[in-house]
Amino acid sequence: MVLNNLNYPLDFKFKITTLASDFNITDKNGNYVAYVRQKMFKLKEDVIVFNDESKSKELFRIRANKWIDFNASYALTEVNTGKNFGRLARKGMRSLWKASYDILDAQDQPKFKVQENSAWVRFWDNFVGEIPIIGMFTGYFLNPTYTVTGIDGKVYFKLKKMPSFFGRRFQLDRLIDIDDEEESLVILSLLMMTLLERSRG
Repeated sequence: MVLNNLNYPLDFKFKITTLASDFNITDKNGNYVAYVRQKMFKLKEDVIVFNDESKSKELFRIRANKWIDFNASYALTEVNTGKNFGRLARKGMRSLWKASYDILDAQDQPKFKVQENSAWVRFWDNFVGEIPIIGMFTGYFLNPTYTVTGIDGKVYFKLKKMPSFFGRRFQLDRLIDIDDEEESLVILSLLMMTLLERSRG
């Protein structure tokens, strides 16, 4: 199974009525693409991608290779077949200042890089976010953008945090065409990255 024939941009919208980090993914026409749930109280990150909010069918699983850690990586697998798509790897200490991730294929070969565009947006988001009351509204004016670049140097995707209360909306746009399997690899990686980055503010 691959995530293909998608109508971009895709919207990631977090639910604020659940304790878990759950979010819906819909296409530009409002059709369901997937429903993402992060399991709670796990020492290792464990994320399930369902077909929709009914959670009637598991599509993919994303699991960390170690306990919460700056150098953790996240394996991306299809539930039915156990097919390994690859993994998302966080770039250690550099992610403290500006988010940086590598996306590797099933053979563990680097295929894409994800880079946060501005370190200053992160800095001010974290700084202002600590101010009582005012910090609640940073989601309306401090919104990072992430760029996905291939090893060929081309920019394939842009992920933007959209103005919203509690930072609950992200939007993903594809800029140029891409192979179906590689598209699935990137989207699954970005689902995990969105959970990680949103939890950090």
